[in-house]
Amino acid sequence: MARPRTAARTVDHPDLAEVSLQQVLEALVDPVRRMVVAQLVRKGEDMSCGTFEAPVALSTLTHHFNVLREAGVIRQYYAGTMKMNTLRTDEMEERFPGLLPAVIAACAGESGAGAF
Repeated sequence: MARPRTAARTVDHPDLAEVSLQQVLEALVDPVRRMVVAQLVRKGEDMSCGTFEAPVALSTLTHHFNVLREAGVIRQYYAGTMKMNTLRTDEMEERFPGLLPAVIAACAGESGAGAF
């Protein structure tokens, strides 16, 4: 018996023109989400969900990925069975010039929890 074909898994992403500054700032205010952004910046390449270091359960981390994706900060896609994450740096820069680099720079200078 042949195995039925299935459609490729996809992830919906917002058009950044429809994302508000408030939504982006609310996504970036959480220290775990800033940690996710920091790890993507440090790594300099796409990362699978399972490779992030975080002080929360994997199910909670999934929630944080969703918030970042819905705010337009990250893009997620499937590579085989892995869900990959990448920053939407160019798109964010076009929509909110200087915001993401400013948040990254500010967090890098912090000490304590949530710092890059």
